[in-house]
Amino acid sequence: MKTLVICSGGLDSVTLAYKIAKEHELMGLISFDYGQRHKKELTYAEKCANALGVSYDMVDISNVGALLSGSALTDDIDIPDGHYEEESMKVTVVPNRNAIMLSIAYGIASSRGAQAVATAVHGGDHFIYPDCRPEFIDAFQTMQDHALQGLSEIKLYTPFVNGSKADIAVQSAELNVPISDTWSCYKGEKTHCGRCGTCVERREAFHLAGVDDVTKYSDNDFWLEAIKRGAA
Repeated sequence: MKTLVICSGGLDSVTLAYKIAKEHELMGLISFDYGQRHKKELTYAEKCANALGVSYDMVDISNVGALLSGSALTDDIDIPDGHYEEESMKVTVVPNRNAIMLSIAYGIASSRGAQAVATAVHGGDHFIYPDCRPEFIDAFQTMQDHALQGLSEIKLYTPFVNGSKADIAVQSAELNVPISDTWSCYKGEKTHCGRCGTCVERREAFHLAGVDDVTKYSDNDFWLEAIKRGAA
């Protein structure tokens, strides 16, 4: 299955790229500059493409992203610390982000003769991000079947959609993914902060998976406190 992967440079999408490279035909990686406050993650996506020997395209939709205001990922709004919780982390939602990216990726995939577009949405995203849920994936597939009818038949491949972040961490180890060449932190500093929702989730995922986390964090222990507070 000739597949294009949407890759942010994070653990999930890089692991997905390695999975596709092993199990299918990886045609290339696509990233998006949607006006996110830091571009550091995009350098890791390009690293992944280079490591796997495939093409890399960064699509600049920052002008569109500038109109999707109100998110801590694009505006001057503090990134909340702590475990993913709906009330605190919904400030990181960029409206319709995945729908926009997937639509563009499908157009590129059709023009290149791809058979699938892959994205690394997973179960931990469901309660905060509407366009990461299985219902959205199914509906988007139906929409694209109509949009490309008679032109292309392209599958939306989401192998992690019903799994956890820990499941992805397990697969990253099985696929020998270079963990240090992935970037998750929302804050874009010199090292992972260890305190934002994505850092806490990443730290917890490796712990639950029983996989050694070689990531350098500015705060190594905050995730334990955040997990306790979340469980309280």
